[in-house]
Amino acid sequence: MNPPDDKLPEVYDTIVLGGGPAGAAAALILARKGRRVVVLEKTTFPRFHVGESLIPEDMKVFEELGLLEEFESLPRFKKNGVEFALGDNSAGSRIKFAQSLTPGAKETFNIERAVLDDAMLSAARRAGAEVRCDCRVEKILQLQDGDVRVQTAQGELRGKYLVDATGQSTVVGRHLKTRQNYTDPSLQKIAYFGHFEHVDRDNALGEDEITMVLCDEGWFWMIPIDETRTSIGLVLDAAVAKQVKRPANQMLAWGIERCPLVRDRVKHAVHPPTNNSISDYSYTCAPFAGPGYFLVGDAATFLDPVFSTGIFLGLEGANEAAHQIDRLLDEKTSPVKAQQQYTQFLRNGTRHFFRLIRAYYNPRFRDLFLNGEGPLSMHRAVIAVLAGQVFPRPSWAVRWRMRAFYACVALQQWLPLVPRRPGFSLLAETPQPATSPQSAELATTPPPSGEVAGEAGRRGQPEYQAAEYSPSPSVAFSDSSPERGAV
Repeated sequence: MNPPDDKLPEVYDTIVLGGGPAGAAAALILARKGRRVVVLEKTTFPRFHVGESLIPEDMKVFEELGLLEEFESLPRFKKNGVEFALGDNSAGSRIKFAQSLTPGAKETFNIERAVLDDAMLSAARRAGAEVRCDCRVEKILQLQDGDVRVQTAQGELRGKYLVDATGQSTVVGRHLKTRQNYTDPSLQKIAYFGHFEHVDRDNALGEDEITMVLCDEGWFWMIPIDETRTSIGLVLDAAVAKQVKRPANQMLAWGIERCPLVRDRVKHAVHPPTNNSISDYSYTCAPFAGPGYFLVGDAATFLDPVFSTGIFLGLEGANEAAHQIDRLLDEKTSPVKAQQQYTQFLRNGTRHFFRLIRAYYNPRFRDLFLNGEGPLSMHRAVIAVLAGQVFPRPSWAVRWRMRAFYACVALQQWLPLVPRRPGFSLLAETPQPATSPQSAELATTPPPSGEVAGEAGRRGQPEYQAAEYSPSPSVAFSDSSPERGAV
């Protein structure tokens, strides 16, 4: 027997799972439109999260959300370009977003995710969204257009539509069993990362750029997030990670020991005692929308953090999903049409990033990219994509140049258009010497005496946890990282 109507849970217009940037943006937009929204976040903010680097088009979204001026007062670090370099520092190139082929923002910033995410969720709360932290969804009870139900430890919640912004937790994807890892071996990666104090910035890091260090087995990122701290990570082929006989929480130290460029820049830095890690993170949860639900950000799909696109894709998806839900609530569109339009929107934008990411792991791409400027302003088209100028789709000027660029990458395999670059391997029998004669051995520094992990977290430092590599289809990540942002 059904309970009386007055005993049924209250009905929200939208239930948003996840309080990261994508979830907060969706809740903020819908709340400002007068919709009744609840955000369910399994952790308490602020909390540590990787993904500190943004791209220029993020600034456009923040401005549309009315948050850009507020964010200018947050502690952050300006970013106007990217340095690409081989691990032995034998070759490199630098790009500036101001060189983009198409108009748009020319700079962005890096920011500690604990700060950014907390600011965005607070903005959603001020707009009228109900926010419940420490509220984990135990089960999805129903997904139907106009009627969704979820079970939490605090009880059942009902809504008309659901937005899944749970990042790599992919709550809806796992519930529907639609999450699938990409099978391409070149996309099977593991990321190891941590925050370092006082990394040398007498280089591109001091020129408002982030640094990407290329190796045969993967790549490093070096991202300054404030005046003293730098996020450093190593993305490694999963097969190589299994080959290296080191604990997962010491793999970043292993990589730095064997990479002269990174080792030289951190020789006077304070190192974290261990690193965090994320494995098996290339996947899709298509379809991205269905009866009663929309997937945004990493809850929809994720390939690789190399170009810092994670937050941007989450924000764009959240904006479009909120727009479609608002039209559905006003009965200005049908559920099937809204789902189709949202899915097409997301695919149109993400495919340009995904193709560039796949090309990035081709050594011939490295040849062209490290060579500097190319003919027909092809490099400026690549910069336009890196800046995020892909929604609703890139301009024709960008699209045809990108096709020409990919043709050159393919041709480089058989007919060198530029000198082929020798690779740099982390697996060399003896680590190569550092670029500076003053290079020192990598040494980790333990936390100050008497400080426990929880105290470090409250000071804004990550609470490092070991995450063992597992070849299973699921993603291994710490509970402090519910949503994967884009590096």
